[in-house]
Amino acid sequence: MADPRVEKMAQVMVDYSVAVRKGDRILIQGESVAEPLLKELYARVLQVGGYPMMMVSLPGIEEVFYRYASDEQLKYIHKPTELIMETYDVRISVLADTNTRSLSNVQPSKLVLCQQARTELMRTFMRRSASGEMRWTVGPFPTNALAQDAEMGLGEYEDFVYGACLPDMSDPVGYWQRFSARQQRIVDWLKGKEKVHVKGPETDLRLSVAGRPFINCDGRYNMPDGEVFTGPVEDSIEGTVYFSYPAIYSGREVTGVRLWFEKGKVVKATAEKNEDFLLKTLDTDAGSRFVGEFAIGTNEGITRFTREILFDEKIGGSFHMALGAGYPESGSKNESAIHWDMICDLRDGGEIRVDDQLFYRDGKFVIGV
Repeated sequence: MADPRVEKMAQVMVDYSVAVRKGDRILIQGESVAEPLLKELYARVLQVGGYPMMMVSLPGIEEVFYRYASDEQLKYIHKPTELIMETYDVRISVLADTNTRSLSNVQPSKLVLCQQARTELMRTFMRRSASGEMRWTVGPFPTNALAQDAEMGLGEYEDFVYGACLPDMSDPVGYWQRFSARQQRIVDWLKGKEKVHVKGPETDLRLSVAGRPFINCDGRYNMPDGEVFTGPVEDSIEGTVYFSYPAIYSGREVTGVRLWFEKGKVVKATAEKNEDFLLKTLDTDAGSRFVGEFAIGTNEGITRFTREILFDEKIGGSFHMALGAGYPESGSKNESAIHWDMICDLRDGGEIRVDDQLFYRDGKFVIGV
């Protein structure tokens, strides 16, 4: 029997997250294991008058690519990929893995080379997203591999995923509209503020957000959602941070990450596991040692770490920073081929002060929003 939540998920992503309009050109992409959701997305786009193009990958195809590709093949960009990024109106991505560790033994230098070659694609995507020329969203489809990473059974994980994305099954769009209004009050309070000071276990960071707007993440770009973020002034970050959760990138899990910042740049980095991968990725390009995003997670329904960044960066009571590319709409000027989110729990003794005023303590806002 088909899961009715899959159809509802597709409707929310198409009708609310990217608000597909008649005549829009839409890319729908994901792994074949997500077939039920991919079909529902395709059907819904057709129903509202869009022109969907499906790009479905096979399980294990990335592993084959990195095993056999030469340096020239790693760097090659297909013209249709460029055309989509430059001209399409909407991109809908579905996250669904059959093996989240398939790239664990790929040489970091190969991953970096591939990422470097896609710098211009990332720049185009960021520019068109900021201008509103390209609307996009990312949503999950529960698989056994993702459930195993989250240390749940598949049924339990399905309930977790759909519970986070569709808290109100009878009116999911209305739920996210109400969520957006509540979160907008936080964004409004932060408007015009200049200094942020974050303290937590082994963490003491200062950064400037002067002239940088905070963005209300309310289910449009990610499903589920729940964060407010900005692009910190590039050379402003000073201090140290310890990321209490594993930092995962390109299928590689890096644990115990500690970073030291001077004038916005990571000048020292250590990790308890996979430190070599961390250091090589930090050297991807000139922007990869700078921070493109500073964010606070606000989704109270996501309370546990799952090893899937789509959920984990939204954990209520956490903050995260992304090394590398920033979103231009947040004022960020940092450009890079990478965007690597790293998460820190603030629920036990953490606090954030904004312009020397207490803003957040022990994972809760204290400003009456």
